[in-house]
Amino acid sequence: MKADISDFLIVGGGVIGLLMARELAQAGATVTLVDKGKCGTEASWAGGGIVSPLYPWRYRPEITALAKEAQRCYPELVEALFDDSGIDPELERTGLLMLEADDAVEALAWSQRNGSQMSAINAEAIYAREPLLASGFRQGLWMPEIANVRNPQLLKALIVSARRCPSIRIIENAAVERFEVAKSGSLSSLTCAHIRCGGELSSVRAGQFVVTAGAWSAQLLKPLEVDLAIEPVKGQMLLFNPPRRLLQTMVLTKGRYLIPRRDNHLLVGSTLEYSEFDKSTSETALQSLRQSAIELLPELAGHPVIKQWAGLRPGAPNGIPYIGRIDAYVNLSVNAGQFRNGLVLAPASARLLADILLGRETALDANPYKP
Repeated sequence: MKADISDFLIVGGGVIGLLMARELAQAGATVTLVDKGKCGTEASWAGGGIVSPLYPWRYRPEITALAKEAQRCYPELVEALFDDSGIDPELERTGLLMLEADDAVEALAWSQRNGSQMSAINAEAIYAREPLLASGFRQGLWMPEIANVRNPQLLKALIVSARRCPSIRIIENAAVERFEVAKSGSLSSLTCAHIRCGGELSSVRAGQFVVTAGAWSAQLLKPLEVDLAIEPVKGQMLLFNPPRRLLQTMVLTKGRYLIPRRDNHLLVGSTLEYSEFDKSTSETALQSLRQSAIELLPELAGHPVIKQWAGLRPGAPNGIPYIGRIDAYVNLSVNAGQFRNGLVLAPASARLLADILLGRETALDANPYKP
C-alpha cells in the first residue's frame, strides 16, 4: 500500500476502530489506523464482553436495533477472526439470568415485541440452574441466547488479523495533535493529521477521516468546531480465579453482574463513575464490587480478588452513539458514544458506518445515529 496517502485514516484503535479498518479493507480500501497508545487497551479491553445491553428493555429502540444486528454478526465474525489469526475470542452462549428485576412485566412485553427469547422463572428454576447462588432469590428472567466474548482475546485476534492485512497500516503511540483543514468556498475538508510518535511530529494523509476514539472523540473533534456530547464514564471491575467453575451462566442483579469464563475465571462488574479522565482504581469500588459478588455467590468470600481495573466508557445522551458523516466537512466521520455497549454494538456500528462511507445499502436506518 502507498505510505503517503490512504483511502481512510481511522483515529482510535479500539474494537470499533479495528472493525472499521477490517470492513473497509475487505471492500478494497487502504486504511491507516492510528492510536495514541496501544491498540485495544482502553475501554474495549476493560469491559466484560456481554453481547447484550444490561436490562435491554430499558434502552431506546435505536440501541435495540444495533444490538440485534451485532448479535447476528458475532458468530460469523468470531469464526473468521479465529481463521485469520489463530486466536479464539471465546464467544460462549452461556445465557443471562437476571434476578429480582422490578420491571419484569415490561421486560417480558419487550421480548415479545422484539422476538427475543426471555422467560420468567421461579426460585426452583433459578437454583436448579445455579445451585451455588445465595439463598433468597424468588424470581428471575432467563435469556438463553445471550453470549459473552472474551474481549482481550477478541482484540488480540483483531489486531493480528489487521497486521496481516497488506492494506491496513497501524501506527501506535501516535497522538493526533491537530488536523489540517482546507476550504473551498463553503466546503471544508481535512487533508492530513499531524501526529506525534516517539517524540517526532509527522503528517498522515488520507482521502477520508474517521474518528473512533471512544471517550476521547469529543476532545479530538472540538478544535474542528464539532461539538459532540460525549463524556468519559469510568467503570471499575474485579476478577476472581476460583479453582472450579462456580457459575454456568451470567448473572445480573441490582446493576451488578458476574461473568464466567471457560477457564473458571469470574468477572465482576461494574461501577458507573463520572470522574473526567481519571482511570485510577479505588478501595471503595473494590469493596463494593466484592461485596456485591459475595452477596450473589457466597463461595467467593473464600477467594481473593486477583485483579482490579478501570476503563473509560464514551457516554452519549441516552446511550445512542454518533455514527455517520460530520456535515461541516466533506470527508470527516465519527463512530463513537456507545457508552456501556461498545463491545455489544461494535460489529453493527462498524458495518453501518462502513456501508455509509462505501455507498452501500445499510442494514439499519442510519438517521437516528447521525451526528
